[in-house]
Amino acid sequence: MMFRMQKLRLLLALVLALAWFTTTAQAQTAATTSTGNADPNPAAQKVCDAISTITGVAISPLMGVSGVGAWKYFHAKTAEERAALPWFALPIFWVPAMLIVGLCFAKDSAGLVVPPGLKKPFDVLETAEHKISGLVATGAFVPLVASVFKVVDDTAPAAHSSALHLGSLGFASISVTALLGNAIMVPVAMVAFFIVFLASNAINIIILLSPFGQIDAALKLARTAIIGTVIGSSAFGSWSGHPWIGALWAIIVILFSYLIAGWSFRLSHFGVVFLWDYFTGRKSRFKPDPKENKLFLARKINKVPARTYGKLSLNEKGELVLHYRPWLVLAPRTLVLPPGKYETGRGVFYSEILHIENDTARTLILLPPRYLGHEEEITKLYHFADTRDVGLRAVWTWFKSLFSGQPAAA
Repeated sequence: MMFRMQKLRLLLALVLALAWFTTTAQAQTAATTSTGNADPNPAAQKVCDAISTITGVAISPLMGVSGVGAWKYFHAKTAEERAALPWFALPIFWVPAMLIVGLCFAKDSAGLVVPPGLKKPFDVLETAEHKISGLVATGAFVPLVASVFKVVDDTAPAAHSSALHLGSLGFASISVTALLGNAIMVPVAMVAFFIVFLASNAINIIILLSPFGQIDAALKLARTAIIGTVIGSSAFGSWSGHPWIGALWAIIVILFSYLIAGWSFRLSHFGVVFLWDYFTGRKSRFKPDPKENKLFLARKINKVPARTYGKLSLNEKGELVLHYRPWLVLAPRTLVLPPGKYETGRGVFYSEILHIENDTARTLILLPPRYLGHEEEITKLYHFADTRDVGLRAVWTWFKSLFSGQPAAA
């Protein structure tokens, strides 16, 4: 309840901030119009463009960074301007990046007719690319874009100042130097970028785990549509002389991404662990720990959400206890799993820990791929009742029993 109240308070604060932002932006537009200047204040325009750019790039980092880089390159008119371009605006970066984006688009277009088994390895590579490009953009791209918030001395000549003043948003003669500055705004921009990136990355993980090409295509289309709305609202705002329109929509996207940030983070970490185990063949080097083993909750238990990552152990009472840290770094907590009969489920791609109640098996724990082949050891370590086949492995066992004459295991 306390966590929900904190979220509600933050939501209220963000709504009030949105109201302030739109009010001051509209006041600035009205002020420039009344003075006969049809164009919005250049500093306000830059701020709104920066908010939209950071949000759009966070949704698809490689496509966004390369697109912004190509735009800057072709809008540089002189040799001096091109020499001053940032790294992402150089052809040596954005040309190969555009080729990778094109290959991903071709893969997604063919995904409707290509069997999932052939497409999934490329989805794995795209997911890895998305994570790498997102981390690079967070540290190297966002600070450059967010530098539009930089501040200078109020006494500097206007012709040499591209800094944002609160006066440019309707507050006369108050410099942002005293209130914001790079020391605050760049980290805030990086956090906003990371929150939106988490939501976008969660879509990649769902695509990776989904066995249906139609679902993959629908999710990719939805993500592309959201990017289109960010770009479209920003362009419309600039064209209409109301740049705050694009920034307002970008802030709404950031707000929604924040509200699902916990879910996105858990799903993203789940995908990272599974990808790492598959790519490195970790199961061949792994041995279960006699005292505690790292794994994921499969479902919400006592308000602890699904895909929470932690260490499973037995306490002095013989109870199964999950030790975990929210967001992996906060104060440690413990969850005692429901009492009863447990079994280890042996799967094809990953295994599970099952809670047996009234002859019904419910999956409570998801074991990362490193545990494949170690199911019997897990059963012995935690004193489970038995080991059984689950998922596709159970289907295959049943299918073989049709021809062998031997009954399938229960």
